[in-house]
Amino acid sequence: MLKIRLKRMGAKKSPSYRIVVINSTTKREGRPIQELGHYNPKTKEMKLDLASAQDWVKKGAQPTETVAYLMNNCNEDGTLNYKKKETVKLSKKAQAKAAAEAEAKAKAEEEAKAAAEAATEEAPAEA
Repeated sequence: MLKIRLKRMGAKKSPSYRIVVINSTTKREGRPIQELGHYNPKTKEMKLDLASAQDWVKKGAQPTETVAYLMNNCNEDGTLNYKKKETVKLSKKAQAKAAAEAEAKAKAEEEAKAAAEAATEEAPAEA
């Protein structure tokens, strides 16, 4: 079975990868059938021949999870359309604090709303 996967290149602790079509039983650094592009995770730089990759998928090649992600988030010219995550992971302590603040804010809004309603009900009775 053919796989579209990453072939590790680069120095120690400085990885860069080539996106290759290779037999699934071949070792990671083995000779590929075709090189489709390259990807550097540190700089988020990528160049991919998307048309060839999609052609190989049509022929039956299975992309790995990472390569499938790269193919889905690829622009027409083969560069990565990187979207930075907007959510920030919080510790349990910080999550509890944020939940307490949100609860206090909601309670204050309810009290303000109730006070406003009470004020509007008293005003027509006086007139």
